[in-house]
Amino acid sequence: MDQARGDWIIFLGSDDYLWENDVFEEIVPHMIRAESQGIRMVYGQVARVTEDNKISCIDGFSWEYTWRSIIIDGIGTFTHQGMFHHRSLFERYGMFDESFKIAGDYELLIRAFKEGGDAIFVKGLIVTGMQVGGITSNSIQLVKENARARQNNQLRVITIPWLISYAWAIFDPLLNYLIGGKNVRYLVNSGKRLVMYLSYRKKVIFEHKNDQ
Repeated sequence: MDQARGDWIIFLGSDDYLWENDVFEEIVPHMIRAESQGIRMVYGQVARVTEDNKISCIDGFSWEYTWRSIIIDGIGTFTHQGMFHHRSLFERYGMFDESFKIAGDYELLIRAFKEGGDAIFVKGLIVTGMQVGGITSNSIQLVKENARARQNNQLRVITIPWLISYAWAIFDPLLNYLIGGKNVRYLVNSGKRLVMYLSYRKKVIFEHKNDQ
């Protein structure tokens, strides 16, 4: 961070790469709009790519859904490689907590957005590609660090989505062995779509009751 000179910052791992040469050109208008509205984060989507360079899935959801999954549900349904952070976010909320080996990005987002706040999601813009695997493949450690991040920020730790993600982390290696990684990824993607549907349905029912 000390070496960064720009106003907007993105973090890429060793196996991550920009999806297209014009990604920055595509994202700049949204950054300008964000700055005019005092918004500190702009993000797009991320393609998860297998070892044979095939797209496994595309991550990236609306901010309403992403915020709820991070703050309320206790799970990290976001991919940090697709997020651009304004420098002022770090100036106000601080840097990554380096005691987190995997979930430092999740803890930072909790710190920055637990009281609310907006972000701009650029649907359809794939910002980066990332290899399936890597350090965040350690699912059990990731789920445990997510819980510690919530505890450190005075948020409820035990939620139904968190329990499901913990159970999944335990059985994931066995499922990979029994049915193969490709089928497991299909189940994961189907689960994400189901969670999105249930979250949206719950929101619609809640708003309907409030309007009555």
